[in-house]
Amino acid sequence: MTNFEDDSPPLIYSPLNQMVTRQGVTVEVTIYGDGEGKWILDVQDCDRNSHIWDDSFETDQLALDEAMRALEEEPAAFSGSPTSASKH
Repeated sequence: MTNFEDDSPPLIYSPLNQMVTRQGVTVEVTIYGDGEGKWILDVQDCDRNSHIWDDSFETDQLALDEAMRALEEEPAAFSGSPTSASKH
């Protein structure tokens, strides 16, 4: 039997996580700590495809602001499709 101990800290989820609808597109915005003091942005579309940003953010508010900006400027990118997860 192998004992897998995970030394990584537990995920810290932002209180800013939410469902958002913009221009007829609804997504789930999830922001969580990276364990090093920064925040990771993951936006899931209606087909549960994850759109995870390559760069982390200094604050969870900056991550939320980026999600809102992306939804306003590129709503079709989050409308769901048969493609796999994408990165921004």
